[in-house]
Amino acid sequence: MAKKTYDLLFKLLLIGDSGVGKTCILFRFSDDAFSTTFISTIGIDFKIKTVELRGKKIKLQIWDTAGQERFHTITTSYYRGAMGIMLVYDITNEKTFENIVNWLRNIDEHANENVEKMILGNKSDMEDRREVSTERGEAIAREHGIRFMETSAKANINIDRAFRELAEAILDKTHGKEPQDAPDRVTVDRRVERTSSRCC
Repeated sequence: MAKKTYDLLFKLLLIGDSGVGKTCILFRFSDDAFSTTFISTIGIDFKIKTVELRGKKIKLQIWDTAGQERFHTITTSYYRGAMGIMLVYDITNEKTFENIVNWLRNIDEHANENVEKMILGNKSDMEDRREVSTERGEAIAREHGIRFMETSAKANINIDRAFRELAEAILDKTHGKEPQDAPDRVTVDRRVERTSSRCC
């Protein structure tokens, strides 16, 4: 059997409305790349990136979910086993911020009780089009007792920091436990919808 190249495996989930920039955040973190022409995620996709934290090699398996309502039935099963969840909204779109409470409800219904959560206000480079103040983002995070950060996948602001902080929080929680092995094979539906959407 091949030797494991990591000490711990953390499953993370990106959730939020369609078009808030979840895929852009994921690609910026995993590949340090940015594109304005991502095709809407269909169902689910994932990336893997290994980071080093406190002398441990941690493999992050990051799942990117579709924000559209019709995919919710597919994505709810992916909450199970998630150790960290990033809830993303778009600071230039009030509605995506208002929907954060619905996403939090979704987490309560489907995710493990002790899952680590973080709220990200994305597209912070678009200050001139801001509809949601930083204070409001901080307030909702405080109300629910979870971390908050504003990010920009385009300008590469706080992306790496957000993933590292979430991973650290999980490490604090799981410290001393045996690493969980995930199945080697994951079936991913890679059908592509041809509607290109502007992202982040």
